Amino acid sequence: MVKLLLARDDVNPNTLNSDGESPLLCASQLGHEGVVRLLLARGDVNPNLTDWEGRTSLWLASHWGREGVVRLLLARDDANPDKPDRESNTPLVEASLFGHEGVVRLLLARGDVNPNKPDKNGRPLWLASSKGYEGIVRLLLARPDVNPHRSDKGGRTPLGIACQRGHFPIIALLRSQTTLCTGMD
Repeated sequence: MVKLLLARDDVNPNTLNSDGESPLLCASQLGHEGVVRLLLARGDVNPNLTDWEGRTSLWLASHWGREGVVRLLLARDDANPDKPDRESNTPLVEASLFGHEGVVRLLLARGDVNPNKPDKNGRPLWLASSKGYEGIVRLLLARPDVNPHRSDKGGRTPLGIACQRGHFPIIALLRSQTTLCTGMD
């Protein structure tokens, strides 16, 4: 059915439904890789359209851990991998916050993703450290442009929040990157 509709010249694949979502936004959120592939094959599909909360297809796929969809979207040069939503959350922030290690790996492989871009709560390293996601912390620390000393708005560093929450493997990783255990209040 999707193939038949997309073959028609009078069908606009960027039309929003009553909830303010395009077909690509819906398919990306739900992880329908085949539908995403068909939509992206059509040259006039905009991968940067947002819903009413400012979330792109890549943002939604990253939030829900839809690795296959993220891979398809990142293959498009015109997909902005660092576009934040209304709350300043980027796809990398979402994947880091919810423990989607494979998605984080895919996003970091793109050179145009800023791993230090903050949201209202912190940066990807801080968020992954606070949640205990060791694999994501390792991926982020492998990047030379990630600052392990950067604190959140409350002055807490990734090491401080890991210490506070008792994430001992992450504490060991971060201590190997830092000389002082600061922000442990």
